[in-house]
Amino acid sequence: MTGLWLMKSEPHVYPWEQLVEDTNTHWDGVRNYQARNTMRDLMKVGDMVLFYHSNCKPPHVAGVARVCKEGYPDFTAQDPSSKYFDPKASPENPRWVMVDIEAVIAMPEIVTLPEMRGNPALEGMPLLMKGQRLSVQPVPDDCFDVVCRMGGLQGIPT
Repeated sequence: MTGLWLMKSEPHVYPWEQLVEDTNTHWDGVRNYQARNTMRDLMKVGDMVLFYHSNCKPPHVAGVARVCKEGYPDFTAQDPSSKYFDPKASPENPRWVMVDIEAVIAMPEIVTLPEMRGNPALEGMPLLMKGQRLSVQPVPDDCFDVVCRMGGLQGIPT
């Protein structure tokens, strides 16, 4: 079974268009243990990802990506010049992990947070729950499909 996820990025930090241009990237800088554990323990090659632009107006799903490399040590944690440096991270105990993702398809129409909140079929989607701020989170199969259809896709891309 393919896992389905949502990953947040601020468009001024790393926008969907940059992933398309790069074709793939490592997803570094995650410094929340629950999100780290998700990337380390649950995300697998082939899993699909809703690429979500946060901290913009309106926040929205811009495209669909795929995990193309499973969790491995986040090297930015051990780089003193990185804004994601963690002095407690070491080669023996890297503490933080990242995955690589690749662009699959842009949403023909972005799917905004207000549109998702207004769709009763998305009730129970973690993104829409009060207090949910994780940058990496699961998406139920039916919700992933609904978001893809709202964006003009014919369901979940393969």
